[in-house]
Amino acid sequence: MNRLLDKLAILMLCMVAFGMDTQETFPVAAVLLCVAVSALIQMQTKAAPWLIAGSALLCGAEPLFLCALPLLVYDAMQERKWWLILPSLIGSIHIGRLLPMQILLTAAGTVTAIVLCRRVTALEDAVGRITAMRDTATEQNLNLSAQNLRLAEAQDNEIHLATLRERNRIAREIHDNVGHLLTRSLLQSGALLVVNKDEQLAEPLMELRATLDNAMTSIRKSVHDLHDDSIDLRKVIAESVRTAEGRFHVQFTYDMGDTVPGKIRLCMAGIVKESLSNVMKHSNGDTVRIILREHPGFYQLMVEDNGCCGRIQNTGIGLQNMEDRARAVGGIIRFTPSDKGFSVFMSINKSQTIGEDI
Repeated sequence: MNRLLDKLAILMLCMVAFGMDTQETFPVAAVLLCVAVSALIQMQTKAAPWLIAGSALLCGAEPLFLCALPLLVYDAMQERKWWLILPSLIGSIHIGRLLPMQILLTAAGTVTAIVLCRRVTALEDAVGRITAMRDTATEQNLNLSAQNLRLAEAQDNEIHLATLRERNRIAREIHDNVGHLLTRSLLQSGALLVVNKDEQLAEPLMELRATLDNAMTSIRKSVHDLHDDSIDLRKVIAESVRTAEGRFHVQFTYDMGDTVPGKIRLCMAGIVKESLSNVMKHSNGDTVRIILREHPGFYQLMVEDNGCCGRIQNTGIGLQNMEDRARAVGGIIRFTPSDKGFSVFMSINKSQTIGEDI
């Protein structure tokens, strides 16, 4: 827009110079030609140098076209090829055919064109630098935000691991200390029941033993729940994967939420470990794919290798253990042998696991 306004101002000076000519129709035709050429130069980037050079030659051939020199100079400087106007200097040989006021207006218009073009060019360069600085700042802000997000995730992971370690410590202490004391109390109450001869104390001692037994059961359940909740399923499976990476290329995909019940985590960890053990023993392939994925209504596990496998003749202890684990959490497990490999697929309906964990 700035360049268009500048060219309109320069065109007004050129038209005044053209209007001083004594001819009637030629100056009008010359003005229209100059406006058309300048518009083409503005629109046609590739053809602009040729149009500028042709216009310069026209100025050299016909002195009246020198009145359009300011517009031509502006276009040449805009294209950063000012030397294209040099052929117009040939017209200075016959410059005497122009009126002094036409020469003065042409010179003033040329200086104005140079000043305006330099001003607009400097402005556009400044806008370009500011835009580049803005883009760089935006990119740096995005990178900084991404780094902050990674740091926050790393911090959350550290807090999570610290929480898991503390849970394990509490579970061990409850098991070692409180569990030991309750076990002693149960043994002592049992001994008292055996040696007691007073029937009035028999019933209180039985109630005491039942209370201690319930307390022991509650403590044992709490310890198991703490231990189950402290299992980091991704970490456990990643450690199991490392044992197979020497022989196999392992593709591990983990897409599980943070609220997977402890029994489900134990089940999946056990099945993955058993599956990898079978792969190490029996597979002649070189790739293992492990997928753990949580869907809105169910959990899914798949372990498959690319080794050649025939029909399962009989279910071994390992496969039976996996079936038992899946059945214990309400899951369905399938073993599929084929010429392309052996796959273990398990699906656990979430509705079967509601209320199982505290």
